[in-house]
Amino acid sequence: MPIVLRAKGYRVSFYEVDLQEPPHVHVRKGSGEAKFWLNPIALSRSRGYREHELNEIARLLDDHRNEILEAWSNEEARRGNC
Repeated sequence: MPIVLRAKGYRVSFYEVDLQEPPHVHVRKGSGEAKFWLNPIALSRSRGYREHELNEIARLLDDHRNEILEAWSNEEARRGNC
């Protein structure tokens, strides 16, 4: 599970087996975990986060969307999924 971003205590990553799904990330901090779609930024599911934390994560993902999508594309290419 490559970690593509660390910011404000959040670890943003994706699972290589998820590359068949549309681009998305898993975000973890403490006991919280969430899955966000990237195009557009949208919450898929979450556990352990409050609403203001989810809003902060969404802003963080939006700010770093290009680099996250680039990491996703690079991993797809490396795995031969494009």
